[in-house]
Amino acid sequence: MKLAIAGFGLESVTFLPNTTGIEDFERSACRAAALIETHRDTNSVLGGFIKVAQEENVELVGIVYANAGAAAAASEEAYLKYVGEIVDGLVQHRDEIDGCALFLHGALATPSQRRADAGVLRAIRQAMGQDFAIAVGMDLHGNLGAENIEHASIVTGYYFSPHTDMAQTGERAARALIRTLRGEIKPRMALRKPGIILPSIFSATVLEPLAELIRDARQLERSEPAIVDISIFCGFAYADVPDCGMSVVVIADDDQGAADRVASLLSAKAWGLRASLFKRELIHSVGSGLDHAIALAARAAAPVCLLEHADRLNDSTYVLREMLSRGINKAYAPFMFDPLSAQRCVQVGAGATVMLELCGKSSAQAGGPLQVCAQVLWAGRKQFVITGPLYTGASIDLGPCALIRVDNILISLVSIQWSAIDLDCFAQFDLDPSSFDFVLLRSKTHFRHVYAPLCAAIVIIDTPDWGPADLRRLPYEFASSDSYPLLER
Repeated sequence: MKLAIAGFGLESVTFLPNTTGIEDFERSACRAAALIETHRDTNSVLGGFIKVAQEENVELVGIVYANAGAAAAASEEAYLKYVGEIVDGLVQHRDEIDGCALFLHGALATPSQRRADAGVLRAIRQAMGQDFAIAVGMDLHGNLGAENIEHASIVTGYYFSPHTDMAQTGERAARALIRTLRGEIKPRMALRKPGIILPSIFSATVLEPLAELIRDARQLERSEPAIVDISIFCGFAYADVPDCGMSVVVIADDDQGAADRVASLLSAKAWGLRASLFKRELIHSVGSGLDHAIALAARAAAPVCLLEHADRLNDSTYVLREMLSRGINKAYAPFMFDPLSAQRCVQVGAGATVMLELCGKSSAQAGGPLQVCAQVLWAGRKQFVITGPLYTGASIDLGPCALIRVDNILISLVSIQWSAIDLDCFAQFDLDPSSFDFVLLRSKTHFRHVYAPLCAAIVIIDTPDWGPADLRRLPYEFASSDSYPLLER
């Protein structure tokens, strides 16, 4: 057996200005044999594909992989380029491959295409025919619709957020694909949309009652003989698309009725829990959040995590501005995205003092730049292998970076957007997490696996940036106004 392997991913924040272009995707792009070697033994969907292929003695043909993380919608040019590469590669190998194992995030959009992941699958299906087997591993934050299920043979999504099971998701997809090609199963899929658009901050799968839904899915996989796989997608609220919101995807072995019944059961339960999925009591304003954090830190033996979760591009300045105005001490703001300031620090070098217009540049919602006098403690390029539980073993290049001190706050600056979701942001600058009273993060859920045990408390702070907890503030055009909580507007 021989399978093609490919991937094209972007979590599209469609409210952001500009677009994510080819140059952004090319930072991670790899092709042919390099695709396989780059992702081997990594905690990624492709890593899972590769692991199963090795175990099952299945040959792989690398096509193309490009992933730009979470950023503005993809440019039309980037979409056409990578979809074209995937389709052309599959057509080129048509006579030797039995199927395709594909990574798609699920929240890909362009300014003109609001169902772009489905468009990728449609293009493959049109080129390769109705009988060509396509297995897709997707992010838990994917926005799925009927077309995703129509054009794919198998769809699996991450069970967890933080996404510690990315490789396992690829393994599930690959095993189902191989079993299908061997004639061991005949996958039948069902999709249901409960009509809920869930903010990312509430998609942590340790939070109840979302955790209950996940447990129910696992129990149904065990107790229902026909069920092969169940994925509960939380959706991505900040992609304004028609399919925005939660989804349930169920795969059954040659039993459409079982797939439909189980998908409907879980979807109905999610709708019944809709209000309690929104943990609004956990959310603070900037002022009240800092008041609460300062009170906690006064009696804590470990850092307090300040989570500026609404920041979509890791450069919001709302909380940092307030921290500076209050004279906060022993604080660290890791991996803030500011290529201009990072490059300026590299130019002046370690030991210099430099005036910076710091961060707040990604959009009008980011809080605006801070005029600061910074001491440069370190400056240079950062390239390393990720040690945390997400993307474990993958190499990353953050471009020109710097560690600076502004008043009594340490800030690390990066030129390639990357969230501080593990301890690499400390280790790369020889910093000890226990030496800080406060750590200012910009993650939504992925930080929890490392920072929940590390920190004395997590204080979630809402700001006016493009990832708010209150979705009713966002100017949706395409998402269903009948979805909860938009129907309350």
